[in-house]
Amino acid sequence: MNFLALIGRTLIRFFNATGHFAWFAAKTLIHTFTRPFYWGQMGRQIVDIGYYSLPVVGLTALFTGMVLALQSHSGFSRFDAESAIPTVVILSITRELGPVMAGLMVAGRIGAAIAAELGTMRVTEQIDALTTLSTNPYKYLIVPRFIAATLMMPLLVLVADIIGVFGGFLVSVYGLEFNAANYLNQTWEYLEFRDVTSGLWKAAMFGAIVALMGCYNGFNSQGGAQGVGAATTNAVVSASIMILITNYLMTGILFAAN
Repeated sequence: MNFLALIGRTLIRFFNATGHFAWFAAKTLIHTFTRPFYWGQMGRQIVDIGYYSLPVVGLTALFTGMVLALQSHSGFSRFDAESAIPTVVILSITRELGPVMAGLMVAGRIGAAIAAELGTMRVTEQIDALTTLSTNPYKYLIVPRFIAATLMMPLLVLVADIIGVFGGFLVSVYGLEFNAANYLNQTWEYLEFRDVTSGLWKAAMFGAIVALMGCYNGFNSQGGAQGVGAATTNAVVSASIMILITNYLMTGILFAAN
């Protein structure tokens, strides 16, 4: 009976948390399309989420493309299929690795920062002060971060795609002695428009997930400094898990015809 009670309590907590998050996300979406809009806050978040995330996303994409080219050559050389390396690099980066790696990096950087900032504001009663001053905390704190993350992630992923493919090109041409012209021709030959757009759609969804998870955990944190730390950890872990799950689901939907 104790075991069944434990399962029951776990399920109740899970569905309770899911319901709270769904209501939080619904309120965020509603406030996203209603006035007033805090353009200054939104601009600051766009710079913070987009511009300042470029270095970590760029480095991650560069070395991911380089490692992918090396590992592909190591495997394909056993079957004399080295010519497929450009195709593998461009498809893997644009469809999967670019969006997923960028999403995980942004989740670690931005998700944690959002949760820590909002969590600190919650425990120091700054969010309550906004409400007292007749300022909607959803519109002032959450919506700008949600919009900025959703808009900036596709741009970050587009840059990551370019840098990642360039990393694979560098390793293949200067390390594996590929012909540069043939490599580029094969890359363009097998690249399709929907390979890039599918990754950008994923990126927009990942950005929304990172912002919502960070805001939700920070906005509802409690218990002082320890609660802020727990909210930060939960934001990063939950965003990362949701990114991986969403990536699988979106891949199944976008490429179901294949």
